[in-house]
Amino acid sequence: MLNSMSDADHAAPAQPPAVRRRLSADERRRQLVAIGLARIVETPIQDLSLDDIATEAGISRGLLFHYFPTKTDFYLACIAAAGRRMLRTTAPDEGATGEEQVETVTRLMIEQIERRRGFYLALVHGHGVADPRVSEVMDSVRDGSTERVMAALGVPEARRDVVRAWWAYTEDRALTWSAVPTGERPVPLSRLVEECVAALHALLRISS
Repeated sequence: MLNSMSDADHAAPAQPPAVRRRLSADERRRQLVAIGLARIVETPIQDLSLDDIATEAGISRGLLFHYFPTKTDFYLACIAAAGRRMLRTTAPDEGATGEEQVETVTRLMIEQIERRRGFYLALVHGHGVADPRVSEVMDSVRDGSTERVMAALGVPEARRDVVRAWWAYTEDRALTWSAVPTGERPVPLSRLVEECVAALHALLRISS
């Protein structure tokens, strides 16, 4: 009789459903921004659906506005997070020589612009979010990139504007280059990096 018990009779008792931990306000904001950041990789920020963002987060649209008072506030938080990520993903190896660091950060920035060209254009020109704070994000990226080049090459503070202007030039070259289909580009990535780095040294020589 005992041997006739089914497998179901021997199964372990059902576990109670896991209790979902309540997120703090800061954790919820970070969650929402992470969702938005993942989506703006492929979707123009002005086309983001806050309903979809809220649904993915498991909250109501109304609660989303508890954490971000307006749609623009949410969009700006996503843009600022994208700017910080851009600086992280273009960081050079601090153990490399100064010249190697400059070449690396230049290449990584050009690659970043190529992969996220539409979003980068939105950062530069403020497309999709008519708010002056968008330009502050772009400024922070340029300032961070400028600091890296100055530290790598030992450029004095008095010539900061030269390095910052060079970044604007490099961005423009990258945007123009990445707009051309891959097989039709006039120079490969390696040559573009060489030309941009050479332009930096030329500017520093002229301004010395």
